[in-house]
Amino acid sequence: MPHPAWADSTGGPGTVHPSRGAAMAGTGGGRRAPITLEDVAREAGVSRATASRALIGSDTVSTPARERARAVAARLGYAPDPLARALAAGTGTRLVVAVAGPDPTVLDDAYTGRVVNAAAAVGDRAGVGVSLQWLPLDRPAGLDRIAADRSVHGLVLVNATNGLLARVPRSLRGRVVSIGVGSRDVPAVDIDNAGGAATMVAHLIGTGRRRIAMITGPRWLPCTSRMVEAYRATLREAGLPARVVPGGFAAEDGLVGARRALRRWPDTDAVLAVCDAVALGAIAALRELGVRVPGDVAVTGFDDVPMAAWGEPALTTATHPVRTIATTAATAVLGGEAVPPQTWYPSELVLRASA
Repeated sequence: MPHPAWADSTGGPGTVHPSRGAAMAGTGGGRRAPITLEDVAREAGVSRATASRALIGSDTVSTPARERARAVAARLGYAPDPLARALAAGTGTRLVVAVAGPDPTVLDDAYTGRVVNAAAAVGDRAGVGVSLQWLPLDRPAGLDRIAADRSVHGLVLVNATNGLLARVPRSLRGRVVSIGVGSRDVPAVDIDNAGGAATMVAHLIGTGRRRIAMITGPRWLPCTSRMVEAYRATLREAGLPARVVPGGFAAEDGLVGARRALRRWPDTDAVLAVCDAVALGAIAALRELGVRVPGDVAVTGFDDVPMAAWGEPALTTATHPVRTIATTAATAVLGGEAVPPQTWYPSELVLRASA
């Protein structure tokens, strides 16, 4: 590779031979080859390693050598390669958002998009890129590949299971945060969905509903079990029965779940859905069955997505500050500081017409 600046054989370090510098500037319309770290080291009269340490701000370099390398870099217009600089410093250049799930469709979920957007905003301020990756539930070796990749600064793990948390490599500890459930070695940031579910059930009971069915999230995802447990506990305290229907996070799960609940328990007078998409699907199913909402059956969701306010009827739901949660997780990873084992954000009831 041609070098545009070389030390003159008759001069000391820092002397550039004008004719040779012009000749090595490049070919084809005056196109200039980039200044390299080797050029800076040669001009400054230091080793490549010394120049590298000086330009990433290492304190192990003696002050005269550090200042000379920096001055030469500024004079030559040397711009460090971000990847090379990050690799030299051992920090990496990208934050990985890894979403666990049974298939790659988990990457298409609107929730995933909101997490990536928030993480990208944090990464941009830190000069770090963000990449999205599917993490198969049955192939946790993906965590090993992430840990071995020197370009990875850290990891935000979404939809973690206890099995995946147990497989997080030791080399990732201290630079991984989970959105959902955590472990002894992996801190967690999430919504207090248990508190939100308890508040929702208490609201339904307070409005006179006594036969409340719940359409749950996917069974493989442990963070959704907090909602189910809170639902059961609140009903138990009120002396009311629990009616649980398995589901997921899609509107189709609400369609199927509401039909199943009404077939099994025809006297159901309320449906608590794990998320707004499921709740909207449940309302559509009830409408098909000729059931009035909220006259016959009240319906509630969780998340307060924009569409919730525009349904017919408008959906009673609970807040879920996804952007704040993802921002906290990404900031913790990129900051490299110790964070609490668990950070829960409160959820607030949003009352509308459906319940």
